[in-house]
Amino acid sequence: MKRFLILTFVTLMAVGSAAQFGGYDIPAYHPAAPKKGEQLPPILSGMDLVGESFKYPYQVKAYQLAAKVPAVMYQQPCYCHCDRSVGHTSLHSCFESVHGAHCAACMKEAFYTYKMHKSGKTAAQIREGIIHGDWQKIDLEKTASIN
Repeated sequence: MKRFLILTFVTLMAVGSAAQFGGYDIPAYHPAAPKKGEQLPPILSGMDLVGESFKYPYQVKAYQLAAKVPAVMYQQPCYCHCDRSVGHTSLHSCFESVHGAHCAACMKEAFYTYKMHKSGKTAAQIREGIIHGDWQKIDLEKTASIN
């Protein structure tokens, strides 16, 4: 009986631990667009996109595309888990500072979000793809030509 209880306990712990890596641990995001009239913090633009943090064209392009779809970015999680470390509330938060320029996950998710939005996907459908990990297929070196 003691072996059975130990085995049951170990099994339950393994299942519980696996859940956190199986898509159940979704980072912070907003389930809907900002309320009408709500002002989101600005995404960096213009002269803020030069200097040490923006050495590669894809870094600048990620910010430019994120600025084109801020309400959609607001509704996406960020899998660099910056919600835990710096208190971000969505993928939009990553592009309010230079954080996004230093993080491949943020940039890949921004390119993915923009590309899927342009193809007609809703914010919820884009979020499903991000949760599924589809953003990981984005090659940053090939993104500078996305418009």
